[in-house]
Amino acid sequence: MTDFYRIQRLPPYVFEQVNRIKAAARANGADIIDLGMGNPDMQAPQHVIDKLVETVGKPRTDRYSASKGITGLRKAQAAYYGRRFGVKLNPDTQIVATLGSKEGFANMAQAITAPGDVVLVPNPSYPIHAFGFLMAGGVIRSVPAEPTPDFFPAAERAVAHSIPKPVALVVCYPSNPTAYVASLDFYRDLVAFAKKHELILLSDLAYSEVYFDESNPPPSILQVPGAMDVAVEFTSMSKTFSMAGWRIGFAVGNERLLAALARVKSYLDYGAFTPVQVAATAALNGPEECIREMRAVYKRRRDVLIDSFGKAGWQIPVPTASMFAWVQIPEKFRHMGSLEFSKLLVEKADVAVAPGIGFGEHGDDYVRIALVENEQRIRQAARNVRKFFDTADQTLHNVVPMVRAAGT
Repeated sequence: MTDFYRIQRLPPYVFEQVNRIKAAARANGADIIDLGMGNPDMQAPQHVIDKLVETVGKPRTDRYSASKGITGLRKAQAAYYGRRFGVKLNPDTQIVATLGSKEGFANMAQAITAPGDVVLVPNPSYPIHAFGFLMAGGVIRSVPAEPTPDFFPAAERAVAHSIPKPVALVVCYPSNPTAYVASLDFYRDLVAFAKKHELILLSDLAYSEVYFDESNPPPSILQVPGAMDVAVEFTSMSKTFSMAGWRIGFAVGNERLLAALARVKSYLDYGAFTPVQVAATAALNGPEECIREMRAVYKRRRDVLIDSFGKAGWQIPVPTASMFAWVQIPEKFRHMGSLEFSKLLVEKADVAVAPGIGFGEHGDDYVRIALVENEQRIRQAARNVRKFFDTADQTLHNVVPMVRAAGT
């Protein structure tokens, strides 16, 4: 039996290879410090949990819910955008609740993509940004990930050399995996670029509240006048409220695009469990001290990571936002590529990271480190890494140089 068409279009899932080695090491008794998956380890706010418990079992809450989200939840998201970004949204036509931003993004790709459509996607980027369109029959052309003026000449070349003309452009700031943050000026230029080339803009803003400069919070692309004409933005409860497993997110922005998303979703799901939506409403309408506490935890972890890994001989650029550090592989290991280096860290240092090749071929000199362990565990990871680095010349002298993972 041959592989199915859409499965054939997907490359091997790089992260699964690291996960297998990680699971095998744990089965053999190793204490793996997992800095690989961006899976928040903090508990959801207590008032949100209390609202969930209060709502479960009430009359009618076990029935099918609304695919685009209950009215109260969409109103709460509109209020959040008003407070945070000064953006006015119509809860009925400009907001769709999703089963996390990842599901919303994938279904938007299904809604707007015809076979062979070209989509511009940053490289490196979060996998669903490219693979959502590949699964929908689209074709991906890479553009730079960093939001600098150099982005636009490269994007112009990508448009000029694409046949057919691209239909959409994806951006993600604060970025997963690179932690880049875009300015409002960059978004202004981006909206103008999209209008010039008649592109749909899809903005992933899942890390909007995970930032470390209180005077300069990441903006929304919808703050740009006219952005609503071309853009849809995706946000999530996963990181802001440590509700990753609850699977609640949002798509907001252009009415026509959101109507297409809502129509696709109406055939595929009945929305999230109603008590989860009610609890998410309480999160958006509730006190924001829990968000500030979340930021403080990640900032402390970031600072410990920078300090302890630096002392271990691995210099880490300081991320200003997101729950990740995007780190170049030390030079002596760079020849083997990010996948083999990540496997080596599990085997030799009991530390798991995410190989950069999993985010695109331009990420293969890097690994992504997630701030999902406490400060003590991060320091222990640094000690393990230092010990590995100090002994690598002796323990790896007989390792044959490995082919880079770009072909996997």
